[in-house]
Amino acid sequence: MSPRAAPPRFGPLQLALAAAGTAAATLDLCMDGWVAAEYARRGHPGWAALSLSLLAAASAAAQACSWLWLRSDPPALRPAVPAPLLAALHLLQLGFFFRCLYALKVGWRVCWAKAEEEDEQRHMAFLSHDISMLRLFETFLENTPQLTLLLYIVLRTNKAELSQGLGMVTAFLCVSWSLLDYHQSLRSFVQDKYELSLGSSIVYFLWNLFLICPRILAVALFALLWPYGVAVHFPLVWLAMFLWVSLQGTDFMESPCPEQLYRAVVAVILYFSWFNVARGRTLYRSIIYHSFILLDSSLLALAWLWGRAPSEEHPYLLLVVAAALPCYLLGLGLRVTYYKWLHPNVQVQKEGRYDEVDASGGEDGIEFRSFLEPDLVNRRMQYLAQTHLSLSQLAQQHFLNGAAAV
Repeated sequence: MSPRAAPPRFGPLQLALAAAGTAAATLDLCMDGWVAAEYARRGHPGWAALSLSLLAAASAAAQACSWLWLRSDPPALRPAVPAPLLAALHLLQLGFFFRCLYALKVGWRVCWAKAEEEDEQRHMAFLSHDISMLRLFETFLENTPQLTLLLYIVLRTNKAELSQGLGMVTAFLCVSWSLLDYHQSLRSFVQDKYELSLGSSIVYFLWNLFLICPRILAVALFALLWPYGVAVHFPLVWLAMFLWVSLQGTDFMESPCPEQLYRAVVAVILYFSWFNVARGRTLYRSIIYHSFILLDSSLLALAWLWGRAPSEEHPYLLLVVAAALPCYLLGLGLRVTYYKWLHPNVQVQKEGRYDEVDASGGEDGIEFRSFLEPDLVNRRMQYLAQTHLSLSQLAQQHFLNGAAAV
């Protein structure tokens, strides 16, 4: 049996990364506003309005989730700020930044104020998990649609400025990084889950990048010929994903109405990328999802090939489209490679041990990185860890009051 992993310590490096993440979120917001202003200045108010609308919708959904989570958190874990002020911050679309600044304050205390108590470390982990989840939501609700719009504009004008090229590359990297950061956060939440190695992290990052790039390209190409067609395509696919998520019976939020918000957000993520929402083996669900997305993206690309004019000045796009399918298949191949040879479970089994929560046997239960009091647990991350990390039935029998019995 493997020895129990010690909870990760929050140190100066983690504090610096958290500060960098907060600065990056602020810069991203400023860049979005600047790009929208440039659209308006160059005589494209429609593009500017669409860009700002995407930004506003994404922010509203993320702020709503943040507020609902704060209301459902145990009182001992809420910031020592009056509820009306917290509500006002979220109405002003500042709730996420407040969370980031509050986490930096707690992180500073943990690092430099000699706060060695275990609950202080776990409080910081609690805050970090929620920020990671909100960042993932914000990325897929705002960055991926903005990226699709930016690619469409570059193709439409047949001209790419340096800032646009850098913006697209940065956006693609940020989307893939948010998925990796979210997965690492989930693994760190479970006491006996082994962390991703550097090689595993690189492959995980690349597979998501190679799967997302062709999807965004297909949507942008379809919009190039039929801009209003995307206004029909997206709601239809989103509705199909929403129904699929609903049929899987998610139980993430505290009440039914907020649960619909969560399902709606996940449906947007599924429009661009795989996101598991149900417990149990994901092989068949994953095959169904990727088959659907591959077929849908192929039809969008074929529609562009069929509708484009032969004399259209986009000869390079034929090469790009020809490379899209191999890119997607490469992403699927890297995913298979990860789970077959690079997953932490595989590495542990080679050493004659096992990753306890994925094991088929064992007498000890699993343990979440929760507080010393069983009720003080990040229920959201617990649910997602059970969903994404495929906990065994034996392990699930040890759950007790939000923490695992040992």
